[in-house]
Amino acid sequence: MSLPIKPASACHFDQISLGEVMLRLDPGDGRIRTARHFTAWEGGGEYNTSRGLRKCFGLKTAVCTAFVDNEVGHLIEDFIAQGGVATDFIQWREDDGIGRSVRNGLNFTERGFGIRGAVGVPDRGNTAASKLRPGDFDWEHIFGKLGARWFHTGGIFAALSESTAALTIEAVKAAKKHGTIVSYDLNYRPSLWKTIGGLAKAQEVNREIARYVDVMIGNEEDFTASLGFEVRGADHAISKIEVDAFKEMIEAAVAEFPNFKVAATTLRRVITATKNDWSAILWHAGQFYRARQYAELEILDRVGGGDSFASGLQFGFLEFNDPQKAVDYGAAHGALASTTPGDTSMATRKEVEKQIAGGGARVVR
Repeated sequence: MSLPIKPASACHFDQISLGEVMLRLDPGDGRIRTARHFTAWEGGGEYNTSRGLRKCFGLKTAVCTAFVDNEVGHLIEDFIAQGGVATDFIQWREDDGIGRSVRNGLNFTERGFGIRGAVGVPDRGNTAASKLRPGDFDWEHIFGKLGARWFHTGGIFAALSESTAALTIEAVKAAKKHGTIVSYDLNYRPSLWKTIGGLAKAQEVNREIARYVDVMIGNEEDFTASLGFEVRGADHAISKIEVDAFKEMIEAAVAEFPNFKVAATTLRRVITATKNDWSAILWHAGQFYRARQYAELEILDRVGGGDSFASGLQFGFLEFNDPQKAVDYGAAHGALASTTPGDTSMATRKEVEKQIAGGGARVVR
């Protein structure tokens, strides 16, 4: 059982993502509302997978996105370059001097602690990425001439505007045409859809995109809200009842979308903002595969944990083409990403494999 992945020798890139990358402003241990200084990072749900694959696992990746050609845009570009992700396909938009016509996105994010949950305050209206539209990228050149083994995008980017939804559909069609594996993280965000048609529009767009997806990622809320599949009695806790309910939903989804070769989710029980039970489950070819459970995982920064799960999953298939390894690498990478600040992973492949093997937290000297 495996995916029809192109050999690395046939492609210039192992993976390419399409999505918005914002400047994340992090108040550290404090609150956004009382902060006097912020640490700057880059982050974006789709891009984070490319950075994880490059920085942790050593694969060759690129991102398709857009920025305003000003100092903030080039700061985000510099973060991307430091992460080793190719910047070949970044689109640059002219700065009007005030951000009236186009701007770069900001994301104020505080980590949460104990009973106080994490808080994200995105400031992304009118961004360069949200104005991307069909025709902005030469997919024939990217997928046909250069070649990519894997293409990843998601429901956050598709929700930014009508034009990004149309661009996402154009991209997944082009990737499928050239035999590139397509993965999609549903990542349902009600706030992004509420002014452009709400739940009905989210399902319309995501169900069209789903027709071209090989690897579908999302939790039970994502599958319910974005695709319209109901899950009975689940609250995303890790118990036999919730897992069985999720399995039923996945089986219904793959029956309607037989193009799904893989469906996967993280399994998370939120005890507090800084302590979660964490695991993952993956469906492939009629079978379910479970990762080990990371009981009472201590969280430093949960933002980006799901993206690191997605990139670890992609690595498991790209490197081994094995569903058990894919869910194991995904769960371990996501768990480790939750122990460091920022959206993106700071883990190494050796650390991921140590966790897969059951390694603990004893000091390394």
